[in-house]
Amino acid sequence: MTRTSESPSGLVVVDKPGGLTSHGVVSRLRRLARTRRVGHAGTLDPMATGVLVIGVEKATRLLGHLALTEKEYAATIRLGRTTVTDDAEGEVTAQVPATGVTREAVDAGIAALTGSIRQVPSKVSAIKVNGVRSYTRVREGEEFELAARPVTVSSFTVQAMRVPADVPDVVDLDVTVVCSSGTYIRALARDLGAGLGVGGHLTALRRTRVGPYGLGVARTLEQLEESFAVLPIEQAADAAFPRWDVDAEQARLLGHGVRIKAPALADGPNAVFGPDGRFLALVEEKQGQARIVAGFGQ
Repeated sequence: MTRTSESPSGLVVVDKPGGLTSHGVVSRLRRLARTRRVGHAGTLDPMATGVLVIGVEKATRLLGHLALTEKEYAATIRLGRTTVTDDAEGEVTAQVPATGVTREAVDAGIAALTGSIRQVPSKVSAIKVNGVRSYTRVREGEEFELAARPVTVSSFTVQAMRVPADVPDVVDLDVTVVCSSGTYIRALARDLGAGLGVGGHLTALRRTRVGPYGLGVARTLEQLEESFAVLPIEQAADAAFPRWDVDAEQARLLGHGVRIKAPALADGPNAVFGPDGRFLALVEEKQGQARIVAGFGQ
């Protein structure tokens, strides 16, 4: 197993297996990286598989910004069953035959859930209600409601519509979704089924992309056990954020926390690189000046 004497700063794009929590993946990576300074950019449920972006050492400071980027999923929605968790791991609470649902009705339901919408998160989410995780309140049998939140579903597409041979009164939809951070695919399944009058829940979920990082660069835990390496923080920042190269004097001033004059930067965080190619900071433009969001020069 390849190791270095010091843990380098960078990202690891993991292809998370089913049945393992995101925290479980972080624990495995802490052992491989030989550091406790490891975190992830956005939780995946134990049932879900796919892209989980892990930060090591200084790159953990990138994670909060990466978590806000666009995400892409492949999922299977089952129409005709409602569950307490909005996915296949929860108890079925209602059954309505769904084989009469037409493709036209499905397309209309999906259209209503595409674009800028307000979504009520699943109650088994990690959202805190008065300081307590929503899923904890569910486990304790508490009755409560979550507020709807604005999210953006850029694309919601049906790839296949089929009736499984072993459950002939339901309809399974294989879908792909591109959406903003904070969008719950389980909630899309729930709301689509509710709108069609038959109920719905998620039976499979695979995250195929987080920002610029897709399955093509993801590695399994078994592969990482054989050869552990990180995507260097310079490459990670260059791939994920708009780039701004500064000269030596600008780099010196930014290193001292001084706001300097900025060109017309892209909205949101921009990655600043010094003349030697080092990644210095994430900055945002505020009234023509570069405000440091997070520093990485030291």
